[in-house]
Amino acid sequence: MKITSVEAIPLAVPYRRPFAFASGTVTAADHVLVRITTDDGLVGVGEAPPRPYTYGETAASIVAVVHDLFAPVLVGADPFARERIRAALGRTVANNAAKGAVDIALWDLVGQACGQPVHVLLGHAADEVRVAHMIGLGTPGEMVADAAEVRDEHGVEAFKVKVGRDLGVDLAAVRALRTELGDHVELYADANRGWDADTAIVAARRLADHGVTMLEEPNDAADVLGRRRIVAASPIPVVGDESTITLGGVARSLLDGDSEAISVKVARTGFTDSAKIVGLCEGLGITTMIGNQIDGMLNSVASTALGCGLAALARHPVEVTNFLLMADDVLAEPPVITDGRIAARQAPGLGATIDPDKLAHYRADQ
Repeated sequence: MKITSVEAIPLAVPYRRPFAFASGTVTAADHVLVRITTDDGLVGVGEAPPRPYTYGETAASIVAVVHDLFAPVLVGADPFARERIRAALGRTVANNAAKGAVDIALWDLVGQACGQPVHVLLGHAADEVRVAHMIGLGTPGEMVADAAEVRDEHGVEAFKVKVGRDLGVDLAAVRALRTELGDHVELYADANRGWDADTAIVAARRLADHGVTMLEEPNDAADVLGRRRIVAASPIPVVGDESTITLGGVARSLLDGDSEAISVKVARTGFTDSAKIVGLCEGLGITTMIGNQIDGMLNSVASTALGCGLAALARHPVEVTNFLLMADDVLAEPPVITDGRIAARQAPGLGATIDPDKLAHYRADQ
């Protein structure tokens, strides 16, 4: 089996409402669909969500790097040779979301060729996982309404709360959420680098008082000494996310003592590097969980497969609800969340079918 073509198709899917966090606001899914076809007619797909304020990638840059640099490497290659392909793509620095989407599409192809779902190929730790919902910035009332809607409609009982602005406003939102949701619901916080170290130290202590279990990216990790002070002073674990976007970056963060847990995102490390990161952390006794890059439906399916594939990830709620923000998507069968859980798809590969009419409607290059 050989790869015969590689496509990078920019999409523009509207959101039902904006999603805000300390480092930016998203109003539409300007994602890129990566589609890889083989000589025996199999088609693998992956989703690349550009986040220029975090990784420096735009939809245009993802399309360009896939077409101009990655496609010449991929065409003629064996999809099973993922390590060779990984090494070849690694000669181009950064471009994490583009590489992640390519890797997802390759695993989709391999699963189809083997007649097995991706989560089974990864290790089949579970068939379903608990779900966490990511709550964007807003007034305390707006954030409570968002959480209550997802709880009532989908049974979700784990929430990541965006913080990182004025501490008083953030704490008011957390208090309101705890009052509405009750003590049994898991709350953890993500500041997206929004605070300085001194504010983050105060915030960590106050958040712990409200039963918040973790604090993700409290400050800019480039402030190395500040991050170490936060870790030393915080009563709750400090989670690395956008400061730990590569395998080497995770290793350095853990060895330097500026993270105590790691958020893994299939959108930026695919299945291959995500599994490597999880294995590294598991060996060091470090908790890993699956984060959300404000993903669409396809990456929500991929994240579910990753969570069900690896035991270390299956133990924690998986952030896969943000596709609910989107007014539509190009996937023919949307993910289903029931009683706070989501099941891995049992069809070979990702089990994801692209709706051709929706693709034609939402593609941004025609």
